[in-house]
Amino acid sequence: MESINRMAVELVDEAIDFADELRVVPYELDSGATVLDFGVDAEGGVEAGLLLAEIQTAGLATVQTRMDEVAGAPIPHVELQTDHPAVAVLCSQKAGWELTFEDPEFDGLGSGPARALVGEEDEFQAVGYYDEFDLTVLAVEAIDLPDDNVAEHVAETAGVEPSGVFLPTFASGSTVGSVTTAARAAELAVFRLFELGYDPRDILSAFGSAPLAPVSYDEGVAMGRTNDALAYGGEVHLTVAEEFDEFDRVPSTAREEYGKPFEQIFDDAGWDFYDVPAEVFAPAKVTIDVVNGPTHVFGETDEELLAESFDLRT
Repeated sequence: MESINRMAVELVDEAIDFADELRVVPYELDSGATVLDFGVDAEGGVEAGLLLAEIQTAGLATVQTRMDEVAGAPIPHVELQTDHPAVAVLCSQKAGWELTFEDPEFDGLGSGPARALVGEEDEFQAVGYYDEFDLTVLAVEAIDLPDDNVAEHVAETAGVEPSGVFLPTFASGSTVGSVTTAARAAELAVFRLFELGYDPRDILSAFGSAPLAPVSYDEGVAMGRTNDALAYGGEVHLTVAEEFDEFDRVPSTAREEYGKPFEQIFDDAGWDFYDVPAEVFAPAKVTIDVVNGPTHVFGETDEELLAESFDLRT
């Protein structure tokens, strides 16, 4: 497979070329790194969010929108499909890079193909994929734009020059934040299977869908809504090569916290993302099609909870 960082950089170049149309703002740091504001100070939009979801999956997924309903209200949904789920979602899209600095203070979460240049997470050993390239992309979810301190840390950790670092950045409370989170339904199912001990190389394709959460500039509300969209509205179809006796543990209905809004879950964890139980992050409903075997269906959506979370007034 071609370098996923190479493929992602080509998409970043597209974002730069059409920055005005996408309502994103690229600029160069003193270190030479490039920051692309997708939704911190910049307005961004749905098209910017779809492109960023493609960047996060290194061009190995098709991402699009469709109209559907939540509790009888027309609501856009985001769909993502990939025939390379192990690499696209585990080795790229997964938000597995914590970015926390004290001086100056910065707190963010990184996703994208830069993680494959480091390859220290368990997923890379399981998949057997590691990347090598002299340019890299790390999508950053944060309420502030990254500075040279962040860029130089990414460059050093990934083994590239700072001038080869691209940091598309967005807040949870932005249109791009809502779009890119909704695009994670398939990723959550694949990662949950991996956590349960299933070989990710036996997941042949993944298709995920989730409603687009209404934007709130309150980051707490935004984090709650976007994660509720997945846990109570996310639907996933996986095609797999091997049977497994724990498929029923993949959807969010399998956890004790099912039925509790995510804003309350985060509040109970002191708003520390890493103190939230990993099994909480899962789609609502999953179909798992075993090639030449049965097709399993588990879980259910909860449109009443979503309507409350989204503050739908009908």
